[in-house]
Amino acid sequence: MSKEKNQYDAIVVGSGISGGWAAKELCEKGLKTLVLERGRNVEHIKDYPTMNKAPWEFEHRGKESQEVQEKYYVQSKTYAFDEGSKHFWVNDKENPYTHPEDKEFRWLRGNHVGGRSLTWGRQSYRLAPMDFEANVKDGIAVDWPIRYEDLAPWYDKVEEFVGISGRNEGYAQLPDGKFQPPMDMYCVEEKVKGAIEKNWDDRFMTIGRTANLTQNKHNRTKCQYRNLCSRGCPFGGYFSSQASTLPAASATGNMTLRPNSIVESVILDEKTNKAKGVRIIDAETNEYHEYYAKVIFLCASTLGSTWIMLNSKSDRFPDGLGNTSGTLGKYLMDHHFEVYVKAEFDDFKDKYHTGYRPNGIYIPRFQNIKSQHPDFIRGYGFQGGGNRVGWGYGNRLAGFGAEFKDALLKPGPWEMSFMPFGETLPYEDNQVTLNENVRDKWGLPTLHIDCEFKENEHQMRKDMMKTGKEMLEVAGGKNIEAVNLPAVPGFGIHEMGTARMGRDPKTSMLNKHNQLHEVPNVFVTDGSAMTSSACQNPSLTYMALTARAVDFAVSELKKMNL
Repeated sequence: MSKEKNQYDAIVVGSGISGGWAAKELCEKGLKTLVLERGRNVEHIKDYPTMNKAPWEFEHRGKESQEVQEKYYVQSKTYAFDEGSKHFWVNDKENPYTHPEDKEFRWLRGNHVGGRSLTWGRQSYRLAPMDFEANVKDGIAVDWPIRYEDLAPWYDKVEEFVGISGRNEGYAQLPDGKFQPPMDMYCVEEKVKGAIEKNWDDRFMTIGRTANLTQNKHNRTKCQYRNLCSRGCPFGGYFSSQASTLPAASATGNMTLRPNSIVESVILDEKTNKAKGVRIIDAETNEYHEYYAKVIFLCASTLGSTWIMLNSKSDRFPDGLGNTSGTLGKYLMDHHFEVYVKAEFDDFKDKYHTGYRPNGIYIPRFQNIKSQHPDFIRGYGFQGGGNRVGWGYGNRLAGFGAEFKDALLKPGPWEMSFMPFGETLPYEDNQVTLNENVRDKWGLPTLHIDCEFKENEHQMRKDMMKTGKEMLEVAGGKNIEAVNLPAVPGFGIHEMGTARMGRDPKTSMLNKHNQLHEVPNVFVTDGSAMTSSACQNPSLTYMALTARAVDFAVSELKKMNL
């Protein structure tokens, strides 16, 4: 291929939540854009093979076979993995990484066009003003180089295009947004909400803010309440790159999508200190190719983008692209969860829900807002929801015979469960490095991930248990169960922070525009850019940061500054 044929205005690496947004925004602003994805192509509807299958149509009724568990020994642990969605997760045997024996890390990945936008949990919350100020107030890590006001109009833009349903509630710690009508709460959820808000003046419950449509939008049909989202939605009822951003990019005529393209490195022009392009390996032929552009957006997911920068070594940057600060790969964060609190309720025996709502409730953070907790800083929010137990509750009942079978035709009790997500602090020694000794199938070095939750997180988890139980108790819950399972980093699938934004090039990788301090035409807008983790689901923030960064990048290109 000639260099001329491989020349574009912009290159986007990755096609998931962030990459799809970068592609849409760059293409709509008139840039000829190459989108590179390391995995196979996945076309909307056409490549959702299980989207309409009934449980009895699966060979193992949705469960994973022993053979599948052996191939997907990390991926199969996540809630969104089953027989109907395994094709959207990587084969762990073919995608190795390492971690210390005593520090498990679960790296959950989808290497295909659309990435994890096809399987994400869709909960979409803004960070609050206090989240952007937390590091500097606590004297931890570095200060965010932006504030809530800088991102607020971009949250607006993203929410309106994505289609997020939810209630505007006026909570300071959870800013309101541009929402479609909310989904309804179930009767038991309304009961718990009322009890919480009656007994505490700083705790509130709302319906989840989710990227599932409640009104038709563009060429997408509103959510059908099938709750089969992780198989791919033929209606486009939830936001994914396939249903939303990639079609918008393609409609401009400016996008070229190249799947099966493993970005091996960013090519640096050491005379100008700018990137010339990227070097890829064709995943099918093993051939190397180079593509060139004026601006590059790394959106390959936190650990994917960090791997590319670590592997992009040169005389100018022997420790990785733009890494004279030595911060690349450090300060890895993920939300900690796996605390579960559940109760049964005797009420509402004459009520049942219709359909399978793919959403739950949200209780915004309430600790360390008005007063300081003695045992930890920052906080957590509760997700979860209510449901009426169906016939499957017979799995945990003793019995046999006709009478037992007849009993299974009657619904069980209403239950309410809480699953909190907690903020993790940015620790320098939670880091990823290149492992030159373990190579992948293309001969490339792999990642070594050394990460653990520390005392602040463990103290927070004790409080999650305590407050979860007390909220269900005041609501009249019975048979309350609370468990604190071993917390494993990566399992929250919210990894972030390894190429953080900051004000000082000596202590951070990116400036306030997600631009590499030292390589100004490279932008990083996925989770690696996060300076702190807050406790809210982060994907909405990645999308807003991406849209904002593209706007700046195109403005700088027009001014001939890049």
